[in-house]
Formats: sequence, C-alpha cells, structure tokens
Amino acid sequence: MFLEVASLNSGSNGNCYYIGNKEEAILIDIGLSCKELEIRLARLNLYTSKIKAVFISHEHTDHIKGIKTFSKKHKIPVYFTFATLANTNLQLENINYFDAENPIRVGSLRITAFEKHHDAAHPHSFIIEDNDLCIGVFTDLGIVCNNLVRYFKMCDAAFLESNYCEEMLRNSRYPYFLKRRISGGKGHLSNTQALELFQNHQTPKLQLLLLSHLSRENNSPELVKNLFEMVTVDTQIAVASRDFETPVYRISKTSIQEFVLEKQFSLF
Repeated sequence: MFLEVASLNSGSNGNCYYIGNKEEAILIDIGLSCKELEIRLARLNLYTSKIKAVFISHEHTDHIKGIKTFSKKHKIPVYFTFATLANTNLQLENINYFDAENPIRVGSLRITAFEKHHDAAHPHSFIIEDNDLCIGVFTDLGIVCNNLVRYFKMCDAAFLESNYCEEMLRNSRYPYFLKRRISGGKGHLSNTQALELFQNHQTPKLQLLLLSHLSRENNSPELVKNLFEMVTVDTQIAVASRDFETPVYRISKTSIQEFVLEKQFSLF
C-alpha cells in the first residue's frame, strides 16, 4: 500500500497539492489555471480521472484561481467551509462542505481539516490518511499552534511552509505594512519557525518533508534546504518549487520512490 504526493506549484503565484493512492486522488487548492494544471499533471503521468475531490484551504486567489474551470470541465466536487465560500465570487455546480476535525471519506482516503492562523475568513490545514499512512498539507500558517504540532507528528510525509528568511524580509524593499502582515502571526511561517517545529517534533515515521510556499524575494531554496538537512535525522528534505511541479513521491511504510516521468527540471 502506498500514497503518492506531488506539488503542482507552491508559492504566492499559485498553490496546488496532489495526494492519491492507486484508485483515487484529491487536490488541495487549485491556484493555477486549469490548462496549466492539466499540463503539469500530464507531465507527471497523473490522471484527472483519478481526482475525485478538491479541498480548499482558504479563499485567497493563489489557492482558488483555477477551481471553477477545472471543477466544471472534469465534474469534480469541491469542498469548502461556509465562510470560505461566502468570501469568494465563485459559482460552482458541485459544492460540498467540511468542518474542522470531522473527517470526510473520498474512496479509501480520509481527509481531516483543522483550523489554522492566517488572514482569511476561515482557513484550514489538512491531513490525508489511507490505512496507516498519513500526509500533511501545512501552508499559509501564521504561527505553530498545538493542532499543527499534533498533526505534524502523525505524518509519514508533509508539505510544510517555510516562507521567509527573517533577515531577508527585514532588509527587503517591502513596505512596512506588508512585512507586518507576513510576520505578524496571521501571515506565514518563517524558516526559523518551521525549523523549530521540525527539530522539536520530527518523528521516525516522517520520511519526506517538502518545504513549501517559499517567498521568491525573501527566501532561497538552497538556503532553506541546507538549514533542514543539517538537523534531519532520517527524513528526506525537498523543496516545492514556485515555477514547476515536483516529482511524484510514492510513500510506503518501507520506502520512498521518486518519479520524474517526462521532464527533468531544476527545483531551484
């Protein structure tokens, strides 16, 4: 038994994460155009026919841009909270709702949402389970809360935000209000915050950590990857790109396999 995971894109220009087994898959967010998402899925040999649902973390454009077209074209249900949907202009044909801590079944996949700190109407993170495997999608986080710690410890693989280097943000040309928004507790996790979570709470079962939602202006993939590789015990560290899809990682209880099927590219 295995779960396959891939980032189709990760950053303020668009976010989309794939998690699936042999029979079915889900997406967390669609911040890419439908056409671009289809191209990236095809390059990885991931079939839209396997995608049975899309779960929306919050209403910001970089998480919902491609929802309407993709859902309508492929007749895929989309899951929101009531507050998140109410803060969009989306009119969709197949709307469903989820509540925090109330798991939803999509085939054998079990999706559990939990509330997070972010400047949106009702933002959530997710874990996706299949039998004894667990994948976490933890991005757009203002702080490391107790819920995040609890679910992080459960994961065999996780997408974890490591958005900005504090020094780079401090010295950037961003206006003060934007710096405060990013670092003020309802914005994004810094490298330091993400690293502390990993150092303090990594478990032997965590096989893969995909560092996600990196800022183009205030971070460096090489920098953040090196930081985490210096403190990892057995966890493989990778970076989810702002510009490309990652390889597909197949996670089982005994191994990780990595697939790049049609295109080789640099994650940096």
